Amino acid sequence: MFFRREKVKTKTFDDYLSAARSAGFQVETASGKTRIERSAGEDRIACFVESNGTDAEGNDAIRFTVRAGVAVGTEIGTLTDGGYQKFFVTPHGKRMPAQAHQLVAIQNFQEDLREAFGMTSLYNESMGTVSNQYLYDRVEGRDKGAHNKPWQAPTH
Repeated sequence: MFFRREKVKTKTFDDYLSAARSAGFQVETASGKTRIERSAGEDRIACFVESNGTDAEGNDAIRFTVRAGVAVGTEIGTLTDGGYQKFFVTPHGKRMPAQAHQLVAIQNFQEDLREAFGMTSLYNESMGTVSNQYLYDRVEGRDKGAHNKPWQAPTH
């Protein structure tokens, strides 16, 4: 009796996108960017992905260029932690408070998409929604050069 090892099929970027489509996601590619979106109640959750070369097994690797967030028009509001509250901030600066049902929708979106792609699910990401930015305990503009002391007159 002869045993033959099955040939392992390497996944291409298009294979990942078709897996996302079959899992119920809408996939749109325009101007070199691929947007993956799904409706969750009254919200739309979306992210941007791109091909990131190949991994050790020869499969195309997926890279999330914009993590999952609430779709606001054509933009994606990324989750930002202000310390006292979480916000969605769009690239053009529109800011809106995050609600619990939106955080649950983002968590489900990310888990379902990672499962469709066959990616491993990390423990810290499975515990809850991970913010893209953390802005608590920061003084505005602290990281930008020298500052005047509070008792000094501002220089313009």
